Amino acid sequence: MSSFSHINDKNHPKMVNVSEKNITKRSATAQATMYLGTSIIQHFENDELTTKKGPVFQTAIIAGIQAVKKTSELIPMCHPLLISGVDIDIDIISTTRIRVLCTVSIEGKTGVEMEALTGASTCCLTIYDMCKALSHEQRIEEIKLLKKTGGKSDYHYGEKAH
Repeated sequence: MSSFSHINDKNHPKMVNVSEKNITKRSATAQATMYLGTSIIQHFENDELTTKKGPVFQTAIIAGIQAVKKTSELIPMCHPLLISGVDIDIDIISTTRIRVLCTVSIEGKTGVEMEALTGASTCCLTIYDMCKALSHEQRIEEIKLLKKTGGKSDYHYGEKAH
């Protein structure tokens, strides 16, 4: 028998059956950091850059929200979920870098870690797309889960599991 929940007794992939789980409040926050460089950051005014494609951060936030809602279409073993809320913040954290925080909330039988990670990732990909005319030196540096609450256990990045 596999120790992976997405592998059955015959060693085949499966979607986890969550029908016996209780509905609980759950949330997850993912963080992505991105190097834009001074050549892009210097064009921002009031924490926004408007290109020929439109406002970069506002468009990236909308793309991230759309991605959260479509996570189950992209990640094969993710359940389609009725998302309760998505909150995405993008901050310029230095003269060369930005940080994206994506928090997803649900009342459901399964967590939303993958949705938060997908939302943060898509924000960065959208920013890259919208700014590539200014520079191809951009890079997505890190995407990680910062925390999750609800379900069997809570998780906070950097804290040991109990």
